Amino acid sequence: MAVNRRTLLRSGLTVTALGAVSSVNSVTRPGTAGALAVPDGIYDTRNWNARDPNGTITVINQRPTFIVVHHTAGENSNDFSLDHAFQVARDIQNLHMDTNGWIDTGQQLTNSRGGFVMEGRHRSLEVLTGGTRHVVGAHVANNNSTCIGIENEGLYTSVNVPTALWNSLVDLVAYIASQYAIPVSNIKGHRDFNSTQCPGDVLYSRLPELRSAVAAKLGQSLATADTATWPLLRPGDSSDKVLAAQHLLRGNGIAVPTNGVFGTTTFEAVQRFAAKSGIPYQPCYAYPHADESGLLGASVWPLLARPTYPDASDDFGKAARILLSTKGSGDRLVETATWQVLLS
Repeated sequence: MAVNRRTLLRSGLTVTALGAVSSVNSVTRPGTAGALAVPDGIYDTRNWNARDPNGTITVINQRPTFIVVHHTAGENSNDFSLDHAFQVARDIQNLHMDTNGWIDTGQQLTNSRGGFVMEGRHRSLEVLTGGTRHVVGAHVANNNSTCIGIENEGLYTSVNVPTALWNSLVDLVAYIASQYAIPVSNIKGHRDFNSTQCPGDVLYSRLPELRSAVAAKLGQSLATADTATWPLLRPGDSSDKVLAAQHLLRGNGIAVPTNGVFGTTTFEAVQRFAAKSGIPYQPCYAYPHADESGLLGASVWPLLARPTYPDASDDFGKAARILLSTKGSGDRLVETATWQVLLS
């Protein structure tokens, strides 16, 4: 009997470390006799012939708090086959181990454009099915002990995800949320933690839809929890928020013009501030053609802020006045407690 993810989620059955549902025969390694018992199930590291880790996989005795959606930022391939999906998993592992110097694949799970889901970091399936512990990955700088990550094949800055990828993502996120009792409000994008475009503007804009779909699959109502986010500023932007950021950079001793335009000088100013503040650079995994080290996002904004008053004459006061004028725009610059201190 073939069991798909939808049946798994309805029945409450668990996936074994071999990638098969516990009531089904074990999965065989590709290229050997026999067939995969769950053709659209979760494939483990043996299925795609992963290399052995270069160190010990860390497992901690706590559940992750957030489910983080990534994109590989690589080619939007039209090859939706299982063989291609396995090659994507191998390419990611090679990049992470040989270029990044990590012990294994950074994320716990990988989702291909054809909708095939694979274990990324070793032991992730084993630990996920237990529902009480967490395999520490290397996909969200400074937050890996609280985040379980899904790498989605493709670049989604301006194009949409394939239907197969979307459907498998919904099923997978619902399964993880159920296993770890993670609230749907804690389904996040990589850029909610680090200053990166990941998972791309298009996929990121669909996260509210993803939360709704997961809530419906789990039979839950979608809570009106705070899902406000830090804005992501990048080259080419021109806005009051850029101007406020420039004043905050100047207030922190970083020379930059205050023209409201995010150009090369502002990008380099953010790079200097990040280096000065010890902010780690966490780019999209397969994004060699784009330098994201000077983007201003979730990892930078909180460190730029200083308590001040709107009538202060320094750069912090000027930034506060600019931000007050944008109040109601729906982001953390003006709506969270952190920035209420700045604006009080």
